[in-house]
Amino acid sequence: MRNLISIGLILMILLGSCSVKRFIPEDESLYTGAELKLNVDLPKKELKGLQSELEALIKPDPNRKFLGSRFRLWSHYKGSKEKPGFINRFLKNQFGEEPVYFSQVNPERSISILLNRLENKGYFYGIADLERVDKKKFTSLNYSLNFGEAYRLAKFEVLGDSLGILQEIKSNMDKTLLVKGERLDLDILKNERSRIERVLKDKGYYNFGADLLIFEADTNQYEDRRFDLYLRLKSDVPEKAIYPYSINEITVFPNYVLNSEMLNADTVRVKGVDVIQEGVVFKPDLLVPYVLFKEGDKFDPQKSRLTANRLSAIGNFRYVNITFDESDSLKNEDGTLPLNANILLSPLNKRSIRAEIQAVTKSNSFVGPALILTYRNLNIFHGGEMFSLSTKVGYETQIAQGDRERLTSIELGAQAGVTFPRVIFPVPVMNRFQYAIPKTRISIGYEYQYRSDLYKINSYNTTFGYFWQVNRHVYHEFNPISHSIFDLRETTPEFEEILDQNPFLRRSFEQQFIFGMNYTFNYNQLVDAERKHPIFFGTTLDFAGNSLRLFNELLDTDNPDQVFGLEYAQYMRMDVDFRYYWRITRETNLVSRIFAGAGIPLGKSLSLPYVKQYFSGGPSSVRAFRIRALGPGTFIPEDVNTSGFFDQAGDIRLEGNMELRFPFNKYLKGAVFADAGNVWLYNDNEALPGGKFTDQWFKELGVGVGYGMRIDIQLFVLRFDLAIPIRKPWLPEDQRWLDSFQLGSRDWRRENMVLNFAIGYPF
Repeated sequence: MRNLISIGLILMILLGSCSVKRFIPEDESLYTGAELKLNVDLPKKELKGLQSELEALIKPDPNRKFLGSRFRLWSHYKGSKEKPGFINRFLKNQFGEEPVYFSQVNPERSISILLNRLENKGYFYGIADLERVDKKKFTSLNYSLNFGEAYRLAKFEVLGDSLGILQEIKSNMDKTLLVKGERLDLDILKNERSRIERVLKDKGYYNFGADLLIFEADTNQYEDRRFDLYLRLKSDVPEKAIYPYSINEITVFPNYVLNSEMLNADTVRVKGVDVIQEGVVFKPDLLVPYVLFKEGDKFDPQKSRLTANRLSAIGNFRYVNITFDESDSLKNEDGTLPLNANILLSPLNKRSIRAEIQAVTKSNSFVGPALILTYRNLNIFHGGEMFSLSTKVGYETQIAQGDRERLTSIELGAQAGVTFPRVIFPVPVMNRFQYAIPKTRISIGYEYQYRSDLYKINSYNTTFGYFWQVNRHVYHEFNPISHSIFDLRETTPEFEEILDQNPFLRRSFEQQFIFGMNYTFNYNQLVDAERKHPIFFGTTLDFAGNSLRLFNELLDTDNPDQVFGLEYAQYMRMDVDFRYYWRITRETNLVSRIFAGAGIPLGKSLSLPYVKQYFSGGPSSVRAFRIRALGPGTFIPEDVNTSGFFDQAGDIRLEGNMELRFPFNKYLKGAVFADAGNVWLYNDNEALPGGKFTDQWFKELGVGVGYGMRIDIQLFVLRFDLAIPIRKPWLPEDQRWLDSFQLGSRDWRRENMVLNFAIGYPF
């Protein structure tokens, strides 16, 4: 506490020394902002909204303040001296802000803008008063606006009825934004015109625009502040704007190249769609189902947008462009005008090879290089199928092992998969998905792991499943087949001793066969940049072994706990991830996150398979604790040895995080954060005392706080988080909270300060 008080006093002294008064030129006065007072009797909510909108119109904005100090302006002045020095130049470049003097302010223009906005909101005959307040070298303004009640809508009517387009407008007036009794608002009038334009475009009126509509207001019918509103077409509306269009011809170019004559192209007609390409770039019968509109359909911009989304989601095309050309043909029999649709698709490079060299460093002191080679073919069967083959070779060795024998690790792996941009299913379901068609993914993989003085492991995995985007917010993934074989081979006596001491760990390694299914759901509002309070919600369900158990019981097998001679794992697992973002400003965000996950071992399983267990600690978890160094429960290894790497995982995980993110400049960001969490076991384990989940779980949370720096260059984010544990759950209950900060002690820093380096934000 004494340290915190000292830091606070130093900060106050530094900020207090950032006075800018002495830098202000003699003939200038610093503009410190304006206050706005509205002298009107309005409901509280309406008054608050109007006040906020009008205040945003007053320009310019004054120099910003932080804890009462104009630090940014001070940095500008200090860095603008004749010989500013390195530090002052740095402060100016990174934090400096140009001064806003009163000579730059135009109060009369601001008054004009304020009164104009009042009229746009229905408040006419406003009067503005202005007061200037001078305090030595600082000047502020006080605006006062006096106005009466707003004009309210009495009647709204669409004029004319001889044209079909006017009948379409009238038929949709039940959804109008102009409600009787509402005040006159120019923004609502504009939105109503845009709404009518969207309605008409959806009805096929390809050439219609909102600017072809005009409103007329009449206040002569009433003595009070009411008005009648009329909507009509402008007198000079082009004829082609008042008739709907229908699709006449549809042409798709799967390998479109700008300014290419395509002399050797062939045309294939599938279900009324002409596919023109040189060779077979994309099979026409597989491409046409992505097109939602058909010959004879009225023009529908929504179907056009969804078609573009579906084609883009294939992943084969650099860009998708749908254009419509007005045909020279006469009107169709139904009175619509003909429109030709051209779908231009520019393919990406079909094949690519990527080599990636990694330098791996882990908090358990393993370091070493890794080489990853990936081959991709984006259109292997000419139907948009993406084939990928990835191989990995990695070597790690343990440094800073103390009295332990140095460990080494070798990892070899290969993963192959094919993603089909359609649903492989016995029943056709393709056009049931409008936004994006589900994709089918099939993958198979192999991995070999060698840990010196421990074990050798061969593992195999196979998955078959679907994933799709319902809309821009909702994502689903369902894998009805998720199969893996975990083959533990050539264990050393040292590792056997570890397994003998921990039956739970032995059981998790013995369950070599995992056969199940899993489902993932994500709801993400972060794609909406205008949202002030977006959320993210994700959940995963994972089931394994239950169908095998049922199958064995139905067949009355001799050993229902095995299949093909291998013991299989049986469990149910579910986790939930919820995040809430408060966008205080464009780049300052307060982010909170809650994660809860639980796995229930079934049958003969005592715990989840090791590869399915949860762990806590690390750069995207409780950052004040190293990876896998927290839990389960109050357990802590007696000695830091090889067994600790395996023990500190669990079947249940609870975590909460809160982080304030703020910018220093365009690329450098900062953050302060607090994390809490732990993992627990579902069943008792004598080898891990204190690890079982109980109703006292909240007393066993590890808590940490820290400060982060992030280099954000849009393409990726480099993240550095320095954290300190302020609550260690393995200590006696009355000693778990940190009672002092001994930053001057090297041993204390080594034991308590954890630096995390990662790519990307933690959540």
